[in-house]
Amino acid sequence: MLTGKLVRVKFARNRLIPAYVNPRSEELLGLAEQLLFAFREAAGRTRGELEAEVAELVGDGPTTLIPQGFAKLLEDRCEYEVASDLPPDRVRESAFRLSALHRAAAAKSGTPFDRTAVLAAVGTELGVAPDAVDRALFADLKDEQRILKFDDCTPDQLLHRYNVALAQAVLLRCTGMEVRVWGESPARFRQLFRAVKFHRLICTIRPADGGSYTLHLDGPLSLFSATQKYGLQLALFLPALLHCKAFDLKAEVRWGADRKEKTFALAGTDGLRSHAPDFGVYTPRELDAFAENFRNTVPGWVLSADPNPVQADGVTWVPDFTLTHAKTGKEVFVEILGFWRKLDLEAHLRRLRKAVPGKFVLVVSEQYRADEAGELALGDGVYRFKRTPIAAEVAKVAAHVAGVKL
Repeated sequence: MLTGKLVRVKFARNRLIPAYVNPRSEELLGLAEQLLFAFREAAGRTRGELEAEVAELVGDGPTTLIPQGFAKLLEDRCEYEVASDLPPDRVRESAFRLSALHRAAAAKSGTPFDRTAVLAAVGTELGVAPDAVDRALFADLKDEQRILKFDDCTPDQLLHRYNVALAQAVLLRCTGMEVRVWGESPARFRQLFRAVKFHRLICTIRPADGGSYTLHLDGPLSLFSATQKYGLQLALFLPALLHCKAFDLKAEVRWGADRKEKTFALAGTDGLRSHAPDFGVYTPRELDAFAENFRNTVPGWVLSADPNPVQADGVTWVPDFTLTHAKTGKEVFVEILGFWRKLDLEAHLRRLRKAVPGKFVLVVSEQYRADEAGELALGDGVYRFKRTPIAAEVAKVAAHVAGVKL
């Protein structure tokens, strides 16, 4: 992800336009190849050493924002480690304590402070050689981290990734956005809706004309808390949207130190290419764990983790699971609402009770709070859990709302 100082944008009246690069530019492709060569040879070196080499290649200042941005994206593809056999914090604690004692003794005797003697004393205390103490002393600092490996890419992939990163940096500052998607298969729509849930975004999905859907997503600057984390999740959602062929995105953005209101638009025809693998359906680990537990412990029900979207009072609802009662064929939709998801729970319940009465179970975390008023009186069709939902208890609630026997 690009940091704020590396983001390049232009303005046209009230519109904010990222300064995308031409992914076919021979000059930029050559620059990308130079940087890639440095990173491909980086394994075993420290982060500080690599950064010094890259700084020589790209320079500093406002005229070098593009190569600096390339370098930042390549740095994100590196895996780092703290190269030390000793815990650096423990080594520092001993070193600082013994340094204070040696410094006091040196001041009292009028002799100079002897760093080598301190390292030797620390080594004796920890049972290691003095040079091992010296290496471990600041091994956890960022510049001293060693590069384990680099996730390679091609020059044109880097240029496309840069353009997507510019758009993501804009979305980090949005108050809300609307996306219309059309011309996709049901499987692709389902994948997109799953990505919304996977990234735990506040979203309303509605069907629109021509077999399309409109997604209204809250932006990080519209929230009162956790804006940085939520903004990152919203930015990470963009590559999933880019797998769609036809879409229009419009976002309201607060830009700059004074947060002036701007608009940002993106369309499928703009040429941005997703760098994320098209895996199909994303599933949070909490849902995977519940599905596995349900299938292993609950007889008489068939669980499907690939339900179709459900129209609920003008809103498209995407449940997490469909439970089908084996004897009667009755279906119950299940949605898990953990602390990571926020919505108007009472309004959500009203919609479901009106649209699919007797056909849903909301599995709600005890950490889910509507507001300072405390817990809601939720009634039938709701199962509350503290840490992990118990599959057998969810099945009991499903049987109750469906009017079947376990």
